[in-house]
Amino acid sequence: MNETQLKKLDTTVLGWLDTVHDNVLKRVSQRMQVETKQGHRDLVTNVDRETEQFYVDAIRRFDPHAKILGEEGFGDAVNSLDGRVWFVDPIDGTMNFVKQHAEFATMLAVYEDGKPVMAWIMDVVNHDIVHGGPEYGVYHNDEQLSAPTNTSLADGLVILSGARLLYEQYGFPEIAKQAIGYRVYGSAGISYLHVLTGRAVAYASVMKPWDYAAGTLLGEALGFKVGKIDDQPVNMLLSGAVLVATQQAYNDIMSIERDL
Repeated sequence: MNETQLKKLDTTVLGWLDTVHDNVLKRVSQRMQVETKQGHRDLVTNVDRETEQFYVDAIRRFDPHAKILGEEGFGDAVNSLDGRVWFVDPIDGTMNFVKQHAEFATMLAVYEDGKPVMAWIMDVVNHDIVHGGPEYGVYHNDEQLSAPTNTSLADGLVILSGARLLYEQYGFPEIAKQAIGYRVYGSAGISYLHVLTGRAVAYASVMKPWDYAAGTLLGEALGFKVGKIDDQPVNMLLSGAVLVATQQAYNDIMSIERDL
């Protein structure tokens, strides 16, 4: 895409995010239908589904030949990254949405023939957005972000999956001990926002493609190191233990992994 096309894409999706912000905040104060998926902690609401359907309808109108991989299943059965593929996470951090009415995000990313194009992550309650891509630049709302300071794990905050930390998986307890401090947010989108804006040096969790597609795209575009905990390349269509970090923090964490 050329600069004009990328600008149109960004402006269009930011308009969608404005609508989602308004619609979701209206729904917060209303009675929601809450169901479970794979367990009692894996929640989905009618708002998750309504938001994904909104995105799918909007994408179909804007980009009718694209494929859509969405968390709630309103998109397509995507088995390759050929052509344009949109990743949609309508409400990321549904438990936070239901129980706290805060610290949840919405995320979109678009790739073309497997290459990153643009992504958007919004803290819904605060209407706080990081958006952009490798050819467009990455912005925190209207301010362009610069490459991260190469801070080590010992000098920065690390954000970790609470479940993996609790059950002592992937070396998370040792990672937490070696960082200056650790945080658990219960939302990939909120966690990515902290890293992308320089408030944490790393984020690691086991995630599905719609959880990490936007964060991976934006992180790499800014100059963060992104990879798997097992140091294998990220496959954008498979779940896995994904890490985004400054180069030094990434090296520190991978050193811990090799010593396990």
